[in-house]
Amino acid sequence: MASPKEADNNPDTPSSPRKIYKDPDDGRQRFLLELEFVQCLANPTYIHYLAQNRYFDDEAFIGYLKYLQYWQRPEYVKFIMYPHCLYFLELLQNVNFRNAMAHPGNKELAHRQQFFFWKNYRNNRMKHILPRPLPEPVTAPPAPASPTSTSCSTCACCNSRYAGCSRCSPLSHALWHASWFCFWEK
Repeated sequence: MASPKEADNNPDTPSSPRKIYKDPDDGRQRFLLELEFVQCLANPTYIHYLAQNRYFDDEAFIGYLKYLQYWQRPEYVKFIMYPHCLYFLELLQNVNFRNAMAHPGNKELAHRQQFFFWKNYRNNRMKHILPRPLPEPVTAPPAPASPTSTSCSTCACCNSRYAGCSRCSPLSHALWHASWFCFWEK
């Protein structure tokens, strides 16, 4: 009979403990690969590629997608840069969505909806976050000068005089400045 020391060295002995695989980088490479794959799911074109190449028909791949749902937990979600990938990962759990993404029209629809979300997200969110500014207080317009007023003002640009009457009001004088007549008068 073999000594206990020989039994430990013989891998065929049923009572010997199996050697446990120790990952040399403590799972860092696996973490990065899974993170990269999950973030690729934010791209509807990539999901369409997976559907066209029948990855979604493989039960092992579907199981892998179910396994990847741990990325939705708070301790992992902080590493996600493209949060749409988590939404698409959730949608990929549904058979109907997986089948629909095989069609190019559905891929384009998902891509357009994603674009419009990105385009309007900040503005829509800011409407609910930022307080609306208070409206400016309405000031009463200045009372129109009486037509009999004889007080005239002098224009600093052309040294012409205008009064506060309806015939030569400051507004009509400003419009007169906007025309080329002021240029020819100088």
